[in-house]
Amino acid sequence: MTTSPIFSMIAREQQRQTECINLIASENYASKNILSAAGSILTNKYAEGYPGRRYYGGCSIIDEVESYAIEQGKKLFGCEHMNVQPHSGSSANFAAYFSLLKPGDTILGMQLSAGGHLTHGYPLNFSGTMFKAISYGVNPDTECLDYDEIEKLAQEHQPKMIIAGASAYARLIDYEKLAAIAQQTKSILLVDMAHIAGLIAAKLIPSPFEYADIVTSTTHKTLRGPRGGVICSKNPHAKSIDRAIIPGTQGGPLMHIIAAKAIAFEEAQSPSFITYQQQVIKNAQAMAHAFKDMGYKIVSGGTDTHLFLVDLRSKFNDVTGKLAEEVLGQCNIIINRNTVPGDTQSPMITSGMRIGTPAMTTRGFKEKEIQELTSLINDIIVHRTDQTYLQKTQKHIIQWASQFPIPC
Repeated sequence: MTTSPIFSMIAREQQRQTECINLIASENYASKNILSAAGSILTNKYAEGYPGRRYYGGCSIIDEVESYAIEQGKKLFGCEHMNVQPHSGSSANFAAYFSLLKPGDTILGMQLSAGGHLTHGYPLNFSGTMFKAISYGVNPDTECLDYDEIEKLAQEHQPKMIIAGASAYARLIDYEKLAAIAQQTKSILLVDMAHIAGLIAAKLIPSPFEYADIVTSTTHKTLRGPRGGVICSKNPHAKSIDRAIIPGTQGGPLMHIIAAKAIAFEEAQSPSFITYQQQVIKNAQAMAHAFKDMGYKIVSGGTDTHLFLVDLRSKFNDVTGKLAEEVLGQCNIIINRNTVPGDTQSPMITSGMRIGTPAMTTRGFKEKEIQELTSLINDIIVHRTDQTYLQKTQKHIIQWASQFPIPC
């Protein structure tokens, strides 16, 4: 029997992950138990429908798995209803819109360039083509959400849905204010907590569940679970949400991933998970402060969460986000380019970089390592044309990263 070349690719990817310092805010390392469930025999079972209401036979144990995942998810977040079947965060948002909106309805969400997500109304995304998308941004002076502007836009456009949440916004969101705006305009309030779900689960930042009609999330970012999504809602929306998933937007659920989600929800209820999330925030704040001390501008002045944005224009005239991503990548430090408020570069080039601390905190980084890493990033960008320096630094990073093994 010949061995598929895929296994060699997996081995090389495992080596790459081990030898790299990962600062991508939306990535993390799942535990061994989560990986075992995600790679389990449950992948063999079709289970369209819901526990007790399947379109296939042989689902009695599968029903137990999904029911347990729902139970643990509701317990973790304190929500009334949870659907654990969405394949991703985008799938969760699509189903949430599908359940409560009609094509052409008006939605109000955060601009992509200000930190929002593609599914919050970007013109090339389904959210921007199926619906009339109005966008809000950030205050140009504070680079924080401007709730007066959001209220003004909501009153002017009377959206059917207001969308909160972001993929590149470092500050806390005032859900109570947004709920008040939604109430004034008779809008549905949807909160996409994909990035900050782990911080919310640990009760370290405010929860949207008291105020939002619908809450969507991924399970693989700060929550540190398998790749996937969930939709949470108040009970009055439960039936429409479930129908929006099946038969609305998806077919058979990924039962192996649902089992892995259940384990992630269990792990997120442990005291060690809270300690971990506390360190995630400490590391992000320490890193943002270190960059500021070296003369970089941090968008909004800092962070309250697991990520922050660096505006490279504040220190360099000729370094784009794309260039920073590439030169750091040569040295095995992985970040992603990101637009910043007022960016004149295209989204493929950008003037900034987004940095997150969940992954390296999982591997054991604390403030001491964060300080050293920030200095290294600065030195790499400064010496970006010195190939001898870059090669020497890459060897150092490989050795250093390997001292902090991936815990799986």
